[in-house]
Amino acid sequence: MSIHADPANPGQFFACCGLLELADRLWRGATGWFDPAGFGLQPLVPIDQPSGTVELIRTIARADLTPLEPDNETSSPLLLGAPFNLRLDWWQDERAGGDQLKVWAGSMRGFRIARAMQKALADDEALQTVALLDYGVVVRDPEQPDNKVEPFYFDARRGAAALALDIGFAPDALQLTNVAYPGVEFLCLVGLQRFRPVSVNRRVFDYYTWSLPLDASIAPAAAVGLIPDHAARAFRFEVVFRTDQRKHKAFNIATPFVR
Repeated sequence: MSIHADPANPGQFFACCGLLELADRLWRGATGWFDPAGFGLQPLVPIDQPSGTVELIRTIARADLTPLEPDNETSSPLLLGAPFNLRLDWWQDERAGGDQLKVWAGSMRGFRIARAMQKALADDEALQTVALLDYGVVVRDPEQPDNKVEPFYFDARRGAAALALDIGFAPDALQLTNVAYPGVEFLCLVGLQRFRPVSVNRRVFDYYTWSLPLDASIAPAAAVGLIPDHAARAFRFEVVFRTDQRKHKAFNIATPFVR
């Protein structure tokens, strides 16, 4: 299977990493790689499924998602249940710098956002195709469908359009709601558990694509440029503040560079 992906969008890059992580767990072995068309995935052994893309995304959308600290609405670690059984807590990792990538704060409830983005993957068949990372929708709270849910702001298309300095006003202050990209938002949350960019400083990071078929245990080394690959591309992005209070952040578009 393959999906469209823009590697210059850090949210999409790490969403591809998250998709590899979950495919590897569901298929009991998978490889992934970047090519000019996007991101490719292949199981290591034949799988008995009618459609790799559709079944993988549906399984992700249906898996139980549980907060491990129910009283901590903002930053609780999460458990993505069977068949993945993956703990998500990278935003609490101060030792390896995962906390530097946390873009939500204040009244933004991490579990609520993650659950809404995950469940949106099952709501529209367009999110179960090669356009998984390109499809934008207004995301609703599964428990309260009349309420809209704003994203984490991993997707740089959303982040770049939310900076008050650039657009002349603060969208958050006016409580404006636009489309989110749930495929990017949820899968990036997953991808950052194992895949991390290289920290240049506290808000600037580098990452690298790879063209070789690699599994989820090896690919994180390629994502930080440690595996020789003549077709690899290097990108640098900034985690920018999108509010005057300098609490809420967003991933910005990455710039290619040559090492």
